[in-house]
Amino acid sequence: MADLLRLAFGTDDGFGGRARIGLVVLENDQTVEAELRGLWPDGVTAFVTRIPMEDQVTPETLLAMEERIPAAAGLLPSTFGFDAIGYGCTSAATLIGEDGVDAAIRRAHPEVPNTNPMAAAVAAMGALGAARIGVVTPYSAEVTAGIVGHLTRKGLAVAVVGSFLEESDSVVARITEESVAAAVIQLVASDQARAEPVRETGAARTGGGAGGLDAVFVSCTSLRALGIVEDLEADLGIPVVSSNLAFGWHLLRLAGVEDAIPGLGRLYRLTLDGSSA
Repeated sequence: MADLLRLAFGTDDGFGGRARIGLVVLENDQTVEAELRGLWPDGVTAFVTRIPMEDQVTPETLLAMEERIPAAAGLLPSTFGFDAIGYGCTSAATLIGEDGVDAAIRRAHPEVPNTNPMAAAVAAMGALGAARIGVVTPYSAEVTAGIVGHLTRKGLAVAVVGSFLEESDSVVARITEESVAAAVIQLVASDQARAEPVRETGAARTGGGAGGLDAVFVSCTSLRALGIVEDLEADLGIPVVSSNLAFGWHLLRLAGVEDAIPGLGRLYRLTLDGSSA
C-alpha cells in the first residue's frame, strides 16, 4: 500500500444544527416520516427508530407497545443531543395514557421534552382556541370511542365523529388524501344539518365556522393530510388538524423552533400559547 496521508478536515454542526428531533415510529407505519420530512424548516432534522407493532390496530396490540417504548427510545443515541422526542402513535398514546408514554420515553431520555400525537392534538386545539370539534378516524368503533373519550376528558366537546372502520394499518396508509378530505367535508356537513333546526328556532349557538365547529381533528399518523389542509381550511372556514400536523408542530415548538410555516394551515402560524409565530 502506498504511504497513507493524514488529511486535514474541518467540522460543522452536521445535520440538525438548529434542532434535532427523535422519533419512535411504528414498524409498519408508512406515513409519519414522509409527511414530517415535508415540514421541517432548514436546519431541523429528525432521527428515527422503529417500535414493534402488529398490523391490526386493536386495544390489545396498542397497549402491548407500552413495555416496548423504553427500548425503542433507547435506540435514539443520547449523544445526539435531542431537543425533543416524539412517540408516533395517536391511538396507543390514548390507551396507554399521555403520562404513561411520557414516563416510558423518560426512562431512556429523562431530560428531553417529549410528546405524542394525542398530546400534540390537545395542545394544538388549545393554541387554536378550539372547544367544539369534529373527529375523523380510520379505527374500529372501540378504538374510536377511546379517542373521543380522551378528547372529552381533556375538555373538548366532540360534536360529530366518523370513521373508515379499517383495522389494518397497511390499508389505512393507502387511504387517499381525497378520501380524507371528503370525510372532513362530510362531517362538517353533518354537523351543519343537525344545526339547522336550532337556527330555525332562533336559539343561540356558539362555535366556530361551519356548523358551529371550531376545528376538525383527523386522528391517526397513518392517514395522509399534508396536501389537503390548506384548501380544506379555505373552503370550510375552520382549522383542520391531522395527527401528523399536530405532532410535527408540537415537536418543533418543544424544540424551540417557532417559525411560521406556510401551506400547512392555521396551526403552523401559532406558537404553543396561541400567539402568532
